[in-house]
Amino acid sequence: MTRVATTTAIPASRLHGHSDRPSMVSVGTIIWLSSELMFFAALFAAYFTIRSVSPELWAINTEKLNVPFASVNTTILVLSSLTCQLGVFAAERGQVGRTGSVFAVRGWGLREWFVLTYCMGAVFIAGQATEYTELIREGVTIQDSAYGTMFYLTTGFHALHVSGGLVAFLFVLGRTLVARKFTHEQAVSAIVVSYYWHFVDVVWIGLFATIYLVQ
Repeated sequence: MTRVATTTAIPASRLHGHSDRPSMVSVGTIIWLSSELMFFAALFAAYFTIRSVSPELWAINTEKLNVPFASVNTTILVLSSLTCQLGVFAAERGQVGRTGSVFAVRGWGLREWFVLTYCMGAVFIAGQATEYTELIREGVTIQDSAYGTMFYLTTGFHALHVSGGLVAFLFVLGRTLVARKFTHEQAVSAIVVSYYWHFVDVVWIGLFATIYLVQ
């Protein structure tokens, strides 16, 4: 017989810390994300610096980008932030699984929303791999030019971060499946994973605007 985690509403003070003391897990996550932000800021700086000295190279290669395809892929990733947050809301009220049919979205719990978020993130990665394949066929490679180097470095490192987020979702989902009871620690894990996911989504919006729109 499959074990199902029971659901109990978790006080907000336990999730986000007491009124006079924030959650150390949340604080640690935010500090770590701040360091990640500095990393991507350095990539942005390198991208704009190299672009400023080779504008003709950018003019040639940006024409090869499939902006409509990238726009759809971006929309999928941005919407995944919404589904992720809906999963967090379910975790905060202690609802780990759905209360009705799988088609009754209003009754979805943490698992359903996180599974959907995972699928959307996986679609984004698959879309990016498809775009890489097309660009390589057109001669845009990492060793071909400074443009190719910066394009694959910026988008590639972001893809690695998205992949890390997908692993984190699997970890959270796995904990809810093996646990007898949905605990405070599991809810906090879901919340900090959402912080990370929102972060990679915001970073991608910046990358998308920089690489695909500002040409």
